[in-house]
Amino acid sequence: MKKIGFIGLGIMGKPMSKNLLKAGYQLVVYDLNESAVAEIVRTGAEAGTSAKDVASKTEVIITMLPNSPHVKEVVLGKDGVIDGAQEGSIVIDMSSIAPLVSREVGKKLATKNIRFMDAPVSGGEPKAIEGTLSIMVGGKEVDFGECLSLLQCMGTSVVLCGDVGAGNVTKLANQIIVAVNIAAMSEALVLATKAGVDPDSVYKAIRGGLAGSTVLDAKAPLVMARKFDPGFRINLHIKDLNNILETGHEVGVPLPLSASVMEMMQALKVDGHGGKDHGSLVLFYEKLANILVEKQNK
Repeated sequence: MKKIGFIGLGIMGKPMSKNLLKAGYQLVVYDLNESAVAEIVRTGAEAGTSAKDVASKTEVIITMLPNSPHVKEVVLGKDGVIDGAQEGSIVIDMSSIAPLVSREVGKKLATKNIRFMDAPVSGGEPKAIEGTLSIMVGGKEVDFGECLSLLQCMGTSVVLCGDVGAGNVTKLANQIIVAVNIAAMSEALVLATKAGVDPDSVYKAIRGGLAGSTVLDAKAPLVMARKFDPGFRINLHIKDLNNILETGHEVGVPLPLSASVMEMMQALKVDGHGGKDHGSLVLFYEKLANILVEKQNK
């Protein structure tokens, strides 16, 4: 079984790395957060001293980082993966970044005969913990086949979407649908509440019909329980929406709904809610309507 490098032990990376350890893989891990590294080392991993060090000791290197600049720095920068990786090794970037950056990183790694796939994920912290993420992959079919069993330790849906960059294009499409779903749910539940109808009854009535969705089932109960602890932060969805709008402009696709939700999330960030779950988008609508979405006492 191949030795795996894992760089980036945040909300998502930490449980993902733990699932690889549970599956029996040997891991060398690295993160600027030393306490996160120590936690994973206690579960059986080896600590690396830098991205370069991790890459020099492993055959497959996974990165799970906040955004495009972090991926470029860790993979291509000083003491980066590119300086330590062996020829023929493979880098799997599971971060959600701009597709054009994925292609840039892939091309530069290829000059050193290092293979690359972009494989962003969807499902948030709960599914990262369960190992049931949806993983969208861009890369060569032969590389995908080689790494499929590894990726299946972290996700139950693992789909090759095309060449390098296709994974992040797919993730951007995913994030549009999630953001607009949450906004629509928030608008609907605020309307119901303000009109005097129990939002929980509305949710139960519509969830089995055409308006039902995974997003509705995941977020509506949390909203009504006033639980906004981050599974996926507003700030991170703003990052994704930035990448969405930038990519849309680059390829010539107007994205009016994405732009609208971006402005709602920016307003929440200004109000100090950027660290809350993206389900807290309901707070934007509640402020406009001067109402709270809560279950009514019966």
